[in-house]
Amino acid sequence: MRVLHAVTLHSPTHAFGGPVRVALNLCKGLRERGHDARLTALADGFPGSPPTEVEGVPARLHPARRVLPFGFSGLTSPSLLAGARRLVRQADVVHVHLARDLVTLPVALAALRAGRPLVLQTHGMVDPSGRRSARVLDAVAVRRVLREATAVLHLTARELRDLEAVAGAPGLAPAVRLVNGVPAQPGGPAPAGAPRILYAARLQARKRPVDLVEAAPAILARHPDATFVVAGPDEGELAAVRRRIGELGLADRVSCPGALDGARMTEELRAAHVYVLPAVDEPFPMSVLESMAVGTPVVVTGSNGLARDVGRAGAGRVVAGPEGIAPAVLDLLEPDTRREASAAARNLTAETFSMDAVLGTLLDVYERA
Repeated sequence: MRVLHAVTLHSPTHAFGGPVRVALNLCKGLRERGHDARLTALADGFPGSPPTEVEGVPARLHPARRVLPFGFSGLTSPSLLAGARRLVRQADVVHVHLARDLVTLPVALAALRAGRPLVLQTHGMVDPSGRRSARVLDAVAVRRVLREATAVLHLTARELRDLEAVAGAPGLAPAVRLVNGVPAQPGGPAPAGAPRILYAARLQARKRPVDLVEAAPAILARHPDATFVVAGPDEGELAAVRRRIGELGLADRVSCPGALDGARMTEELRAAHVYVLPAVDEPFPMSVLESMAVGTPVVVTGSNGLARDVGRAGAGRVVAGPEGIAPAVLDLLEPDTRREASAAARNLTAETFSMDAVLGTLLDVYERA
């Protein structure tokens, strides 16, 4: 089966975050099963021409051009727009990781015009919005693709309700729940040495990286040799993170290494004693899945889409707000507690969020399409 995955942007800094990681994991899993899965996206930040493959996945990447002042939504590419119809005609199924942008929407519309089965996956990126730009895109394209797609994949009941609200009457295309999966990771020893606490996600307000910095003094009171890593591409919060580090006198305890590529991300997750993501309303974060897959316990907020699974399995701790971060981390730094949470985290990802389970559901969707 020839499957085209379309996502908004791929860059060396992984600025677009989880949707690209999901698309790559799915493509790699499909290729391992003998399917011809390929990726198309914009490219930004690469020296010279964009790469023709990403982590072994063949890719058609188009240099990004900004045409509107709306973040990722203002990026597009004349070559992508011109070639979308030809590209989708080469696929048996077109799987679009849909956002309100000038990349995934044109590919989805091209698939509809070409009569190709269209599978949409929105990762929580399409929800009811009062912004004028969102209303315009919804009227012009979003409602149509949501209604006419062969299938719409959703992570949570909340995401499904949001998509139904955006689609409006006459309603959403057939909906299927598909969780994010994570490749199996080999086991390894627990990290040695002083406690190392990691945040690795985009530095944006909703993800609340400053909350980890705020929690550091209480953790250092019990573990004065602890270190903290606040990693990820800056989306407006790096200055606030650095300012708070300075105000609290933590320059020798907290580092900000910037964006991590795939290999470095795995290294940092393995080296961490605890992974902390203070984000609110986070639908289904890949960084939390990747952390648990390598056996690193996690601290997440109650509004995280994985909170219920983490809490039930004992794979980490779920906190109500920033004041709970330090106690949760201190609890997980106890050797016996961490050992139990680490084993629970690995079991949870292997049993519930394995790529085999995800691909089985996805291939069923493709075959019915």
